[in-house]
Amino acid sequence: MRFLPAFFLLTAAAMPAWAGGVDDPFGTDAMAPLKVSLKLAARVGEAPCATAMPVTALTPLDAVDLALCNHPQTREVWAAARAQAALVGVARAGWLPSLDGSASATRFQYDDGGAYNRRAAALTLSWLLVDFGRRSANVDNAQQLLAAAAASQDAMVQTLFLAALQGYYAALAAQAAVVSTSEAERSARESYQAADARYGVGVATPADRLQAQTAFSQATLNRIRAEGEARNALGALANALGFAAHQTVVLAELPVLSGELAFQKEIDALIAEAQARRPDLRAAEAQLKAAEASVDIARTQGRPSISLAAGPTWQNTAGVVTQGGSIGLTLNVPIFAGFDTTYRVRSAAAQVDVRAAQRDRIRNQVALDVWRAYQSLTTATQSLKTTADLVASAEQSERVALGRYKAGVGTVLDLLSAQSALASARLQRIQAQLDWNVYRATLAQAMGALDYTLLQPVAEGRQ
Repeated sequence: MRFLPAFFLLTAAAMPAWAGGVDDPFGTDAMAPLKVSLKLAARVGEAPCATAMPVTALTPLDAVDLALCNHPQTREVWAAARAQAALVGVARAGWLPSLDGSASATRFQYDDGGAYNRRAAALTLSWLLVDFGRRSANVDNAQQLLAAAAASQDAMVQTLFLAALQGYYAALAAQAAVVSTSEAERSARESYQAADARYGVGVATPADRLQAQTAFSQATLNRIRAEGEARNALGALANALGFAAHQTVVLAELPVLSGELAFQKEIDALIAEAQARRPDLRAAEAQLKAAEASVDIARTQGRPSISLAAGPTWQNTAGVVTQGGSIGLTLNVPIFAGFDTTYRVRSAAAQVDVRAAQRDRIRNQVALDVWRAYQSLTTATQSLKTTADLVASAEQSERVALGRYKAGVGTVLDLLSAQSALASARLQRIQAQLDWNVYRATLAQAMGALDYTLLQPVAEGRQ
């Protein structure tokens, strides 16, 4: 039959050259973003995803790696991005023909006992040739949704990055508070011993001794509470990194922050940079473009289409074999669909307005996030120097008050007040260091620039 060779030549011409194999002929795996743990700058191509607590002390970099590798949300957003990449392949498949095969076998039985068999088979090639933009709009919509999914993954990465750093710095601050309260307990013990010694030789009143003992007991209670809070902070950090709360975690010491860390940048420039880089804003922009493509899709549903159909047929009826084939063009012209297309277009256009409003809301939120983070970091930077001076003066005041009390020229109230002020100053210093580290990371996230470069050592005079 002459029709068969021509048919198969047409089918072969319609099929693309699949270098990537039939499992992914459109290369959608390459369209999908990298795994979450590899997306951030300076880490692509390095060690594989971390799943175990390091044998050395845990650094901020280790904490971020573990959080990104082990957190379920990282797997969730990556899977969602890969699913959307596959939908790009679905949209592109609309440009290719489809080939269907059919076969049937029927036995006919007559009342007089006669019977005969009929067997038939056919191949049908269907190819949509013209649809006035529907397939192009489908591909555009799918690609924009993929861009939105990739940007949403970036936003989730930065959220988890910041959460890991906040948990790490909070645990480190809790441990520093234990050291501070232990030092306050030691000073209170020394004051109590001095008051007890003075009381023993009759130069101090019982009230002095009781006040010093009360301060000592309070300092001990503060240290016990600080140790409990430190254990809770370590448990919360272990949980955030994907481990059981009782997992042993040893934190690395961070460099001591000086009070000379400068941070002065033009806030307008920061906001403009954030609006260009923030992944959630990029996701909103992509969602808006996808909604605009959906309007085109809705409009094309009311437009004509031209399709090609061709294929050979074979039939055997009671031993009589017939072969044939067909080829033809079909013009489909929608005339009236009960205003279905009209309202689909109206709905899609309304969704464009929704996405535009969401994009504008996020843009305003970006500016607010940058403003707040900038002001918080500026305050924390100034607080570092102030708390350093505060601790230095409080330490000197405590030493003077203790010396005066031992020499018999100072009161126990002066000594206890100086020790209380020193303990408060040390805790404020710890809080200032925690705030500076956290707000520095928060500003980077607000600008869409939170990555591993943030964890490089900070030089004096540089933010």
